[in-house]
Amino acid sequence: MQPLNYRHLYYFWVVAKEGGIARAAERLEMAVQTVSTQVRELERSLGYALFRSVGRGIELTEAGATAVRYAEQIFQLGEALPAAVQEAANAQGVRLAVGISDALPKLAVRHLLQPAVQTPNLRLQCQEGDFDDLLADLALHRLDVVLADRPAPANPNLRVFSHRLGKSSIAWYVRADIAAKVEQDFPACLAELPLLLPTADSAVRSRLDDWLARHGIRPRIVGEFEDSALLATFGESGLGAFPAPELSSEEFTRSRGLALLGRCPDVVEHFYAISAQRKVDHPVIRSLLAGAEHSAT
Repeated sequence: MQPLNYRHLYYFWVVAKEGGIARAAERLEMAVQTVSTQVRELERSLGYALFRSVGRGIELTEAGATAVRYAEQIFQLGEALPAAVQEAANAQGVRLAVGISDALPKLAVRHLLQPAVQTPNLRLQCQEGDFDDLLADLALHRLDVVLADRPAPANPNLRVFSHRLGKSSIAWYVRADIAAKVEQDFPACLAELPLLLPTADSAVRSRLDDWLARHGIRPRIVGEFEDSALLATFGESGLGAFPAPELSSEEFTRSRGLALLGRCPDVVEHFYAISAQRKVDHPVIRSLLAGAEHSAT
């Protein structure tokens, strides 16, 4: 296969975006024949037809639709390149772009990032989002690292590497005034309280369900939350008792008006840093991997 000609790819991308060669030629201020030739050259180099005729127009083939998706990513990165270069040239200190899975407890994030934030002149950029979307951004080098409650899934098309950062056992919390009225000891008291739980997508949810079943507790679930911070916020409002990493205990009980109901040390939440390199060369991520396990356990 011939090396990819990005000029040909660009003309193809414009044709796909404009919905036809004539409109693409008008946008590019080029002759229709010239644009058509460039697209045929790209098809020749890839070995597949990217468009097919439909009536008086054209539409993408399956191969063409795949090529458009890749072209979108390539040219979006290209459009961002000048600003990124200017930002890097003018920036003072070290930049660290972190993706944070929305299922990861936010107080745990603070603990995990503690070794990194001690870096002099650090410019920290945090982006919260869906786990799969963050992995895609990591693979495209829009992020330096992703923090999550699970390792990256095995995927031959996604070259990323998981590093264990640490773990924390789970504890149960409820608003202090509600805790004062609880009649039974822990964990039996959970049967008399409304419960807030992470959604089934959370890595720790199945462990919590098993733990409740082992203790004969039939949970009265009044809320399920994908976002851990939102779960804690509703817990603070008094909607119900909720589980969170034990490392959050001091913050919850001292500053947020919550009481610790009890601990379940056999339910553990794990924390991971996921990078695009097996051997990490970013100095701040190296310090994160070296120090975060101690701070999270």
